Amino acid sequence: MRAGLRASAAASRATTSAATSATTIAAAALLQMPAGAHAECGEALDPRLRRRIAADTSVDTNASTNPVVLVFAPRPAPPVVGRHFALDVVVCGGADLMAVDAEMPAHRHGMNYRTSVQPAGDDRYLVQGLMFHMPGRWRYQFTLRSAGQRLLLTHDVEVR
Repeated sequence: MRAGLRASAAASRATTSAATSATTIAAAALLQMPAGAHAECGEALDPRLRRRIAADTSVDTNASTNPVVLVFAPRPAPPVVGRHFALDVVVCGGADLMAVDAEMPAHRHGMNYRTSVQPAGDDRYLVQGLMFHMPGRWRYQFTLRSAGQRLLLTHDVEVR
């Protein structure tokens, strides 16, 4: 499974949520961190399975100097079509993981199941209830909250 990082067209827009009156900042760019950058974030996850993404918080001039970094690894790996799987997630940079979902952009639909996000201590989370019900390109969507801001991080994977 080869994972690629892409920012969706919606990721470049900032919107205001009337319900929470917090600004939603969808990451303007998602970066694969260079070797050695934020090495401590998620290093406990299996290096063969983990994926690392970061929010380009430069779109928010009030953002802290610590970039938000999210590292995740599926289990079992790789995810198998039609079978439930979980994600081990580590979030660094002072953000909290609020929700995780996945969609198939080419088909304009998401998963048939809702996920649950359970804090596991020390900036770690266990996300359960994911299932890719068909092969193809899927986009993980990680919703985080940092300094009163809502961040949306995405990561594309090819499921066979």
